[in-house]
Amino acid sequence: MRKISLRMLTPGAGVTAVLLAGALPASANTPDVHHEDHPTEVIQMVAKQTRTASVDVGKKGRSLGDQLVIAEDLYRNGKKIGDHSVVCTYVHTSPEALQCVGTFALPEGQIAGQALLHLPAASAVDVAITGGSGTYSGAGGYVHTVPAGTTQRHLTFHVTR
Repeated sequence: MRKISLRMLTPGAGVTAVLLAGALPASANTPDVHHEDHPTEVIQMVAKQTRTASVDVGKKGRSLGDQLVIAEDLYRNGKKIGDHSVVCTYVHTSPEALQCVGTFALPEGQIAGQALLHLPAASAVDVAITGGSGTYSGAGGYVHTVPAGTTQRHLTFHVTR
């Protein structure tokens, strides 16, 4: 039997805010790689978390397979333009590690991303873009995420096609 609890993020839930993004520590000095045949499009927006749920599977308490499910609204220039959903599954419990898979739904199409997140996570993280649809069909690159409080993040997409 699975137990699902749905709650809004509270100010003490900073780790969950990082989970929205995923994975590896980002380097402020990482240059964008530009190739003539694969130009990089840079897109900036703000993500505001709307819901989060913890799913406890198997034995009670934190165990392999437990999940975090997170939803966000996406804004550009103060206007809502899309949404983002991510599911993170615990793949290790001591130390904690999560495999996160998410989708950014935008007016021009969707962007898929994934990452392995080791806890405690760095405040700024990069998430690999693993594909997309619509305008983003065949997309690659990464999304750089920086927290802006406990329920908001600044996102910078570096999309190659």
